[in-house]
Amino acid sequence: MLSEFIQQLRHKHGFTQELLASELKVSRPTYVQIERGERDLTITEAQTLAGIFSLSLEDFLACRDAAIAVEVEKEPAVKKLKKHEAVRISVPQKNLEKFKEVLLYILSKVGGKPNVGETVIYKLLYFIDFDYYEKFEDQLIGATYIKNHFGPTPVEFETVIKEMIKRGEIVRVDSKYFDYPQRKYLSVREPDLTKLKDARELRHIDEVIARLSDKNAVELSEYSHEDTPWIIAKENEPLDYEAVFYRTPKTSVRNYD
Repeated sequence: MLSEFIQQLRHKHGFTQELLASELKVSRPTYVQIERGERDLTITEAQTLAGIFSLSLEDFLACRDAAIAVEVEKEPAVKKLKKHEAVRISVPQKNLEKFKEVLLYILSKVGGKPNVGETVIYKLLYFIDFDYYEKFEDQLIGATYIKNHFGPTPVEFETVIKEMIKRGEIVRVDSKYFDYPQRKYLSVREPDLTKLKDARELRHIDEVIARLSDKNAVELSEYSHEDTPWIIAKENEPLDYEAVFYRTPKTSVRNYD
């Protein structure tokens, strides 16, 4: 299949999706559609890609490349297992240690605000992860978020919280917010920011907190319901990071011009 062949060629040459989109003079979301087999190439686009990959147009359209043929022959099972990875530049990998420190940082900054309960924390973590992926095509925490009625929920949260409470790093407080039950968490120790990769990650976290932390649980849930990854996911199924490239202007945080 040509779309899979293009993915394999891109990985072989170490090209990013954004680079090839630029060469084809299309947006990155449009290029993603090409790799997913959801959009056909024009003849001009096919000629451009063939030239970039140093193939004749005939070989390109016939999906002929000796190096890739050998690779597929050696590792058919691996290729099948990694079907979804071919779409992403950096497949999010769970980093629970970073998860803990980002959570502690959020709590140290806004955990004491009356509107910041468990649901708000869920949404702050979600937008930190998915906004970062849209902006930089890379993971920050890389947590798994599932779709439920109240919006994206991080699967790892319960395990992480239980461990941190047991270690005395966080305390749970059951309170009320406008007469509604609210579960809050307060940090006991300072976050270890050396777990972050660079200053860009911290700056991004601060931006999301500044933009969203004044909203209450209902407002953030409604906002998350307008986000494409949540809209296209099935109930109780994981949200796809790649869907951020199909966001509408309501939730998109990246300038594609």
